[in-house]
Amino acid sequence: MIKAENLERRYGPTVAVAGVSFEINAGEVAGFLGPNGAGKTTTMRMLAGVLSPSSGRAEIHGLNVEERSLECRRLVGYLPENNPLYEEMEVTAFLKWNGAMRGLAGAELEAAVSTAVGKCGLAQAAGKDIGELSKGYRQRVGIANAILHNPPVLLLDEPTSGLDPNQAQEVRALIGELRKEKTIMLSTHILPEAQSVCDRIMIIAGGKIAADAKTADLMACAQGVQKFVLTLANAADSAVRQALLALPGAACCEYEEKAGEAVFTVSSENDLRAAIFRTAAGNNWPVLGLERRTASLEDIFRRLTQ
Repeated sequence: MIKAENLERRYGPTVAVAGVSFEINAGEVAGFLGPNGAGKTTTMRMLAGVLSPSSGRAEIHGLNVEERSLECRRLVGYLPENNPLYEEMEVTAFLKWNGAMRGLAGAELEAAVSTAVGKCGLAQAAGKDIGELSKGYRQRVGIANAILHNPPVLLLDEPTSGLDPNQAQEVRALIGELRKEKTIMLSTHILPEAQSVCDRIMIIAGGKIAADAKTADLMACAQGVQKFVLTLANAADSAVRQALLALPGAACCEYEEKAGEAVFTVSSENDLRAAIFRTAAGNNWPVLGLERRTASLEDIFRRLTQ
């Protein structure tokens, strides 16, 4: 349903996203985690079709986002990080205006607005200007706008950013309802948030995917299981990560670069040292080191904030 293939975005000499690849299946809720500046927003903007990649490709439902932009936008509901709203407009007027721009009219437009208002719990906000609403309700308006045309895919960029705990919980509950009928990609830098609503978590750091695993498996990585650290002189990180994830018992695989070396950390309840060695030898990987460590929850948080 959502596919990124070697997506890269450069701003002059600065590389914001460096060859990101992943697929999100229909009906899946995927968390996209990382510290500020890791490349989350840039990646989501490329998927939404509002920013062109420097190289690589993005697909929605098998359609190339650059080549078939208008068709892809009909399939996507996008909540940008800053949730741009016209604060002087009344809530339902704003939604009707956006619906009209999407080609909705008459009874179809009225039904779409009514459905979005109901799903997002905006009945109490109807009749008020957006500028009068709390930030939590403004986020609801942004999500209502994203689902107005009933898209199968939602891209939500930091939907709880700046909300107090109660407001954030309300938005998470709303996402929990939407997941019943949508494929959702949710960016955040808050691990507990992704843990509570996502089937799968991808961690991005320095513009690259550092980990990609089911939520339960990723959390298992932080609960005292073994970690096996493989250091290579150089490697194509995606190919190596896929090979390591294919090992029996491998729960997740994290990647980072240190002083020009490629470091892969595989977590498992099994002792994978022999299997990793055989895989490395069979693929002629330039191995500089292999060691076993004990994982902790702090490892996850440290990687999110570096």
